[in-house]
Amino acid sequence: MRGITKRFPGVVANDDVDFEVAAGEVHALLGENGAGKSTLTSILTGLYRPDEGQVFLAGEEVSFGSPRDAIDAGVAMVHQHFKLVETFTVAENVVLGDHRGESAGLRLRPRAVERRVAEISERYGLAVDPRARIWQLSLGEQQRIEILKALYRDARVLILDEPTAVLTPQEAEVLFATLREMTAEGRTVIFISHKLHEVTAVADRVTVLRGGKSVATADVAEATPRSLAALMVGRELAGATERAPGHDPGAVVLELRNLRAPGDRGDEAVRGVSLEVRAREIVAIAGVAGNGQRELAETIAGIRGAAEGTVTVNGNAVRRGDPRAAQSAGIAYVPEDRLGTGVAPSLSIAANLALRSYRGRETSIGPLLRLGRIRERALDLIGRYRIAAPGPAAPARLLSGGNVQKVVLAREFSGHPRVLVAASPTRGLDVGAIESVHSYLRQAASEGVAVLLFSEDLDEILELADRIAVMFEGRIVAQTDRASASVEEIGLQMAGGHGAD
Repeated sequence: MRGITKRFPGVVANDDVDFEVAAGEVHALLGENGAGKSTLTSILTGLYRPDEGQVFLAGEEVSFGSPRDAIDAGVAMVHQHFKLVETFTVAENVVLGDHRGESAGLRLRPRAVERRVAEISERYGLAVDPRARIWQLSLGEQQRIEILKALYRDARVLILDEPTAVLTPQEAEVLFATLREMTAEGRTVIFISHKLHEVTAVADRVTVLRGGKSVATADVAEATPRSLAALMVGRELAGATERAPGHDPGAVVLELRNLRAPGDRGDEAVRGVSLEVRAREIVAIAGVAGNGQRELAETIAGIRGAAEGTVTVNGNAVRRGDPRAAQSAGIAYVPEDRLGTGVAPSLSIAANLALRSYRGRETSIGPLLRLGRIRERALDLIGRYRIAAPGPAAPARLLSGGNVQKVVLAREFSGHPRVLVAASPTRGLDVGAIESVHSYLRQAASEGVAVLLFSEDLDEILELADRIAVMFEGRIVAQTDRASASVEEIGLQMAGGHGAD
């Protein structure tokens, strides 16, 4: 890709970007949110057309008018959020939208498709049952299907967007082995990730985007995670800071006893969870997505009603299924869907920052809001939490993901909580925003808050947690202190292996 420029109203997403990848290599594409990665890959996969610049494949200039043009030319992408039809089988999803081979003509040949899918899955170590339906499969298996879709279409260039976000460490190793098998055949993999240690483990070269420009391309052997992070943000990042000495865990603040809660489909998602979190302690819940973590977090926050069991704060039971009661008890909640449920996107930043406090005397008189006080408070929080925003009156939907998360954290922290429930607080954020969120969580724990962190990122868990609990199929199957925690053992437990009863 030479001289790629793409403009949107008010922003230049790609500014004269050069990006070159070789056959038979894993090439990492790095950058903060908003650096231009998504726009560049959208141009390469036919979703956008560049305003300026050229795209070449094997030396021949190409121009894609649609994703189908890109796929026909051998370029495919596995998105972070999978594009699968849950009620279809694996084979049906693989062949969906294809118009060649076994799916050519007016009549589908399902058995031929299943045989071809089985051949490809065996060849690349992507074990799946071609007749299984998507809803029956784990997220790791679903990702294999997305890769199978690309291989079925004989993609020569495969783009993977945050491919390990939903995988256990063992599943990630299997994926890396598959990528090496693909590159050994001369295929090219473009690997987009915020996990820099994975980049240094699997990639051959790396290109870094910052502010829409390409700032560096280097051999991974000459780079370190720290040097790559500095290139991404344009400055040296502070190292991980430990909490100040003397902050040993205090008394039990949050206690869960035999908690059971339904899932969205009427099944039991939380199955008898018991757990304690102490003041000045960060307890992390590790688990692959879909094992009841979201339902447990929502139950603690009062958003989802428990069928059985109790949530207590400082020994006082919290009324089930009552968010206001949970808030009054001192429970703050940072949901995993920051834009969908963390903020009201169309309301102003100031209004979003007041959602926990608008009934208080400081911000209201009876039924009347004190708008001036709300604005002053918003300005203070915007400054304190370094929220990059046009002003307190701007709608929350205009903010980047990292700044939306800062709004949520500022609102929840400013309510002086006793308990902070944080669900995947750094998912999809860049390294600079992750650094900020981690410092806020450590600060909360240092100030005596009991922090319950839900995360699928084991590196994040091992960096932040004092204790680690593993959740599998709605149950806590293992608990360990960070000092004795092993990535391999936790990964096995997350997948229902060792220690998972």
